Amino acid sequence: MTAIWSAIGHQLKCPSGPGGRLAGRVMSVLNKQPNHLAIRALSLQPRDTVLELGFGAGGAIKEMAALVPQGLVLGIDQSWDMLRQASRWNKLEIMRERVQLRLGNFSRDAREIREAWRVLKPGGLMAVYATDESTMAHWKFSGPDTHVLFGQDSLCSLLTRGGISEEDISLSEVMLSFGIRGLLAIARKQA
Repeated sequence: MTAIWSAIGHQLKCPSGPGGRLAGRVMSVLNKQPNHLAIRALSLQPRDTVLELGFGAGGAIKEMAALVPQGLVLGIDQSWDMLRQASRWNKLEIMRERVQLRLGNFSRDAREIREAWRVLKPGGLMAVYATDESTMAHWKFSGPDTHVLFGQDSLCSLLTRGGISEEDISLSEVMLSFGIRGLLAIARKQA
């Protein structure tokens, strides 16, 4: 049974093949609520440019594109299958050149946070959602080779290692459906 849970965990980390396409569909349903919370926290304006790292099946990309009708939504994901799925889901906005999706790798350190923070315009916001480690620890598919577990302190530490000062970070606990405990960090870059 352990091999099955490990395979599921790897598909959730970087979906590929038929199992990955199924994982993408499942994640689009399960991540809808936390994605919506993060998007709402950004207070997007019609002309904003938005970047999503790890866009999965592309549901949040579609939601953000609707909120920035004169803006631009950029996305990077490490899965070819998610790139294809999100591209189909957002085909019209890609054709209108309002959405651009790319393939890219992510590491388990703070390099991506640092780079995203560097290019964020003064006054801009960054939202980071993570399912709390107290919830993730109970899921058999989340192992050290597939998932990084975050509590409030470790999420805050990731952001500060990424160059964000603690006074620019607001971290809150959110309760989602099915008793899932999440963490939502909002960082505002000083003007």
